[in-house]
Amino acid sequence: MPDTAADIRTARRRAVVIGGSTTGMLAASVLATRFHEVTVVEADRLPAGAEPRKGLPQARHAHLLWSGGVSALEELLPGITGEVTGQGAGLIGVMSDLVSKAPSGQWFRRFTDSRHHMIVCSRDLLDAVIRAHVLARPGITLLDGTRAAGLAGRRDRVTGVRVPTGPDGRESTLAADLVIDASGRGSQASAWLGRLGHGPVEERVVDAGVAYASRLYAAPDGTLGRRYPVVNVQADPRRAPGRGGVVVPIEGDRWLVTLSGTRGGQPTADPEAFEHFALTGLTDPVIGRLLARAKPLTDPVTTRSTANRRRYYENAPTWPEGFAVLGDAVAGYNPVYGHGLSVAAQSALALGRVLDRYGPTAPGTARRVQRAVARPVGNAWNLAVGQDASYPGATPEPPTLVERLLSRYVDRAVAAGAENPRALHGLLDVMSLKAPASRLLAPDMLWNIALGPRKGPLPGPPLTDSERTAAGLN
Repeated sequence: MPDTAADIRTARRRAVVIGGSTTGMLAASVLATRFHEVTVVEADRLPAGAEPRKGLPQARHAHLLWSGGVSALEELLPGITGEVTGQGAGLIGVMSDLVSKAPSGQWFRRFTDSRHHMIVCSRDLLDAVIRAHVLARPGITLLDGTRAAGLAGRRDRVTGVRVPTGPDGRESTLAADLVIDASGRGSQASAWLGRLGHGPVEERVVDAGVAYASRLYAAPDGTLGRRYPVVNVQADPRRAPGRGGVVVPIEGDRWLVTLSGTRGGQPTADPEAFEHFALTGLTDPVIGRLLARAKPLTDPVTTRSTANRRRYYENAPTWPEGFAVLGDAVAGYNPVYGHGLSVAAQSALALGRVLDRYGPTAPGTARRVQRAVARPVGNAWNLAVGQDASYPGATPEPPTLVERLLSRYVDRAVAAGAENPRALHGLLDVMSLKAPASRLLAPDMLWNIALGPRKGPLPGPPLTDSERTAAGLN
């Protein structure tokens, strides 16, 4: 049951968050209004502004924050959308400001009545704005440059986090009523739980062997001062190797260009090969053609740690009080789907709702948190795995029946959405993580997919004449 009013008046609650990236900061913002003291323990030294950090190499690649994440982020940090757009980020309409080729081959029409938006900017800028917003709140302390050594406590309850206090291996304990692990893909939560006496956690990996190469460009002169659309050519999982690419206009009149490819078709860090890959390696050359008038600002950078990895903590037979896991530490996704940040924000919302309903330190609260965050995790997981499991060598076991059926049905929904705005509405409800996959089975979607009117396929990317001229394509 929830904590009583007397408990709230007399207890001085403490929480510790392991990890100072987006998930950790959002979790800290939730905890700050429900605990007296919140300490964020981060292994890296965090930058003061929008700069890269060592422990987040994926920040160099394109990130999209879908509308499900935008609304969750705004609920967590009111006014944050205005803050980030005020520093140069874009808030774009989907599909009005997005030129996208679906995995199944269709170009989406740019219907203008979409209900969805996304934030587009560099990950460094988004993280910096969120970090500054959260750390300005009273009661939050950042302990960066400090790597958590493990959990303190016993099998039935976690009581804090062990941290090093000197070069000789000495440790001290940060006492906590609740510990949140938001340390990302490298999380040690499973091993730490094992040391407290809990059994191994079920885990699944679906690895399509995707590699990413990204490069910053100065936007072509003709595009300056205008909102240029995001241009996205998605990989087709039915045609291995799957190759894709995206051009994301970001702050500072720059284009962040990310190319991707699965086993046998991966991009490299070779500057000479980057634009050739964009021009000849994708199912449409539009990205390569766009880069002809853009000036490279950096050499390409690559990442290969892109597997979908999910740890099913919500199914663990035993679980200690005072501990929960959020974000990429629960599930990391192939970044091409752009769902990681949205899931992080939705998971932080779920954390707050459970704490409010049951009480921050009530028996069973931690386990309820773990089960609550499994819902947004599962929505994104099903979408990612339904595509990636189709690639050769992605998983030792074949896709499940549910995954196969979902993948086929999504292909049909995509074909309908490319030509019918009403079908696109329902499809985007799911792809933006505003609704679960069951939305695709609603009566209106079933009708639009099977019988709804269609405008016919587009012959090429739906750039306007002025957009083509501005980028030098005409």
